Amino acid sequence: MNKHLSLLGLAVRAGKCTFGEEAIVRDIQKEKAKIVLIAEDTGKQTKKKLTDKCSYYDIPCYTVEDRDILSHAIGKEGRVAIAVLDEGFAKKLKSLLDESIRG
Repeated sequence: MNKHLSLLGLAVRAGKCTFGEEAIVRDIQKEKAKIVLIAEDTGKQTKKKLTDKCSYYDIPCYTVEDRDILSHAIGKEGRVAIAVLDEGFAKKLKSLLDESIRG
């Protein structure tokens, strides 16, 4: 499993994440979300809504593996998007994701 997925699992167990489109949008608008991860196979409308909100509120947003891998990493079924609310977890996730993108 990738390092960022392991770290994401830790953040979920620590209670520092939000799930569900409406809850994530609310946390983005309140600027509680520090980073948002969206599964590759998320629907067009959901993906656009979340990326537009993140762009407007200047919150980092990454597209990651498909929903099955994402759901397995956090131990919950059918999750397509996750907002991380903790600055420390978000900073480390961002560095791991940037590193994996660069190769």
